[in-house]
Amino acid sequence: MYLFNQIAIIGSTASGKTELAIEYAKKYNFNILSLDSLAIYKEIDIVSAKPTVEERAGVKHYGIDVIYPNESFDVTLFIELYKQAREESIAEGRGLVIVGGTSFYLKSLIDGISPMPTISEKSYQLTQELCQNIKEAHNMLYIIDKEYMQNIETTDYYRIEKMLNLYFETGLTPTEYFLSNPPQPTIIESLPIYEIVLDRDMLRDRIRIRTQKMLDMELIDEVAFLEKKYTQAPNCMKAIGIREVLDYFNGIYSVDELREKIIINTARLAKRQRTFNSSQFEEKISLPFNELREHLTLF
Repeated sequence: MYLFNQIAIIGSTASGKTELAIEYAKKYNFNILSLDSLAIYKEIDIVSAKPTVEERAGVKHYGIDVIYPNESFDVTLFIELYKQAREESIAEGRGLVIVGGTSFYLKSLIDGISPMPTISEKSYQLTQELCQNIKEAHNMLYIIDKEYMQNIETTDYYRIEKMLNLYFETGLTPTEYFLSNPPQPTIIESLPIYEIVLDRDMLRDRIRIRTQKMLDMELIDEVAFLEKKYTQAPNCMKAIGIREVLDYFNGIYSVDELREKIIINTARLAKRQRTFNSSQFEEKISLPFNELREHLTLF
């Protein structure tokens, strides 16, 4: 009887997750599901540091080049991608490597999310009217549900909009709704989680090298293309590596300052990722890159 196998490889940005996942998948005949908030976009190739077509050769990838930059998504898209990857991997007799720096999506797959109602046009319009002043919209929700809204920033347009839609559609506060509709986990089989951990100096060196590589690969031209085609409106245009180049276009940075700013902001992101992984995944094996590679018996 076929037993479906899957593992997750997590770690901060530039820690070597993609390299390790591809090595593992090639050796053990696994497919790969990428959980990355930038690699999912078509045409965002350099700044996302997604594996090239050549690097992906021989391994089926999910979660890469799925939507265009002007299309929105949330965690539900990754849930559907996981279901597809799992179903097709089982049919092919393969395992699945789940890999990515956006560990929030992995956490959501493990813990589940609450099913959301279909939002009517009436509820949508009411929400859009209130969201013209996002701070007032937040205050309204805060008055009726302080417990839930105290954890949401007054500038978090996406979550405020989502909670308003929920309230107008169901008549329930977010707290009431989620209590009545508890989350259902998506991942049901065993999932060993492996984390790549690097000391601060080594990670900083890897970030510096990757940043220079992106600039050498014409990162600036890629962002110019994206801005011309999609404007600065899409959420992905606020990503690290894109927003700094846009500031460079506005004369805020020189090329050298641009490089350093990307390195600094990427290092800050890496710290947040390490903190999240430490607090959210208790049962995991955390090792430096080479030790984890040996642990996974790649060589």
